Amino acid sequence: MSFDVVFLGVGDSFSERYSPTSLLLRQGDFQLAVDCPDGYRRVLAEARAKAGLQLDLADIDDVLLTHVHGDHMNGLEGVAFFKRFAQGRKLRLHASAEVHDVVWPQRLVGSMGVLFDGVRPVPLGYEDYFEPHTLPWGAPTRVGPFTVTTRRTRHHVPTSALLVAGEGGVLGYSADAAFDPDLVAFLDRADVIIHETNLGPAHTDLGALLALPERVKAKLRLVHYPDAFDVDGCALRCAREGEVLTVTSPK
Repeated sequence: MSFDVVFLGVGDSFSERYSPTSLLLRQGDFQLAVDCPDGYRRVLAEARAKAGLQLDLADIDDVLLTHVHGDHMNGLEGVAFFKRFAQGRKLRLHASAEVHDVVWPQRLVGSMGVLFDGVRPVPLGYEDYFEPHTLPWGAPTRVGPFTVTTRRTRHHVPTSALLVAGEGGVLGYSADAAFDPDLVAFLDRADVIIHETNLGPAHTDLGALLALPERVKAKLRLVHYPDAFDVDGCALRCAREGEVLTVTSPK
């Protein structure tokens, strides 16, 4: 038994080569998008071509938002409009309370708060587009067939690292994070760890990951790397766009 992770993007917010880092978790008929960058339908289409999978926004009704930086959430407007106008339903949005508190009034209301109905402007609110579900810090929470446990990372804004337990395995995801040994210990409960690496005090330097024990490094897949990063020469495994990773516990 297992579940799959599709790497839709592996880059950072400044990339010319890659789509911003985002994941799609698939178990049976259920799909959970982890983060939602700009041009999300295009991102899906490009990953579909590389992975050879049928990836369609119409089949994705759940998004888990790790934090509100644009490279992780700017696609929400388009996805929510697609759900409302093309499918007549709301998008289930899973996030920390801190994200729910700001994503509408500080990020989305300016472009989504009023719609013209052909006669007059009509005011709309958060729950006209979204079905919000809160992920309490540290509390295992059911999201479809997955059990998700979050931990706050060291980053500019409240950001959720994830442990996702599915059929047959556990995935760890650092999200955006400065290096933190306690975070690594949290993620080490997983069978596979997806960890970011990038520049600056709010991200993880590659050297810190290279210094981890071999047992931990064997679990790692790197994402969120800059364009100049030496993917082919890196001593750790780097995820590639369109790659499909099967998460399963060792027998």
